[in-house]
Amino acid sequence: MHALYGFVRGADEIVDGPRRLPGTAARRAALDLWAAELARGLEASHSEHPVIAALVDAGRRHRLPLHLLDCYMASMRMDCDEPVRISTEADLDRYMDGSAATVGRIMAPLLQAPGDLHEQVARLGVAFQLTNFVRDVALDWELDRIYLPGLAEDDLRSGATVALRERVAHQVARARTLFAETAPVINALTPTMRSGVRVARGVYARVLDRVERNHFDVVGTRVALAPWEGARAAAGALLVR
Repeated sequence: MHALYGFVRGADEIVDGPRRLPGTAARRAALDLWAAELARGLEASHSEHPVIAALVDAGRRHRLPLHLLDCYMASMRMDCDEPVRISTEADLDRYMDGSAATVGRIMAPLLQAPGDLHEQVARLGVAFQLTNFVRDVALDWELDRIYLPGLAEDDLRSGATVALRERVAHQVARARTLFAETAPVINALTPTMRSGVRVARGVYARVLDRVERNHFDVVGTRVALAPWEGARAAAGALLVR
């Protein structure tokens, strides 16, 4: 888990980190170098880079489908655009399939999910990312990014219009559906993994609750949970069986 996180976090730092390079071309070139480092490590079965070395080792021991990281990197390259505009739901789904679903598919063997449920683990990852996009509409807009289709720039500038609230409500409903449909996955995981996934679902459900209580205003009101709220949501999730 740590090795996989190290690699995807490395890509995220290239795209969004405080020391990221200026300009689309420079960031994409840095992503290409990061992907090439992994390719060399996989071919040679070792690497001098500690993150790549750890991931190559984990991939070999746990038979992880690391070739899928090419799909992840494709989504990261989209984040290098200036500005980022996802205009259709199909494009949003394609982005999330490359990023969140891909990571879910690689994590599924580590979670010891049965083979026929690997795709459900991937869909659970999409539910998490879609909730993040709902929560972070205002933050992403500050970075000149619009991930949720149908959010007009004029609405983002002027506040939570009726049209903006309707589009956000639609995506909240989609996230709710994904969480509901993937709920059976938890009990199919190895016991040591169930609590962590259950806590994550509980915290993210609380984020969606807050968005609904705010009448889907994700521009002018607080959406992110305070630390104590996250802790309470986590504790509540652990009590549910």
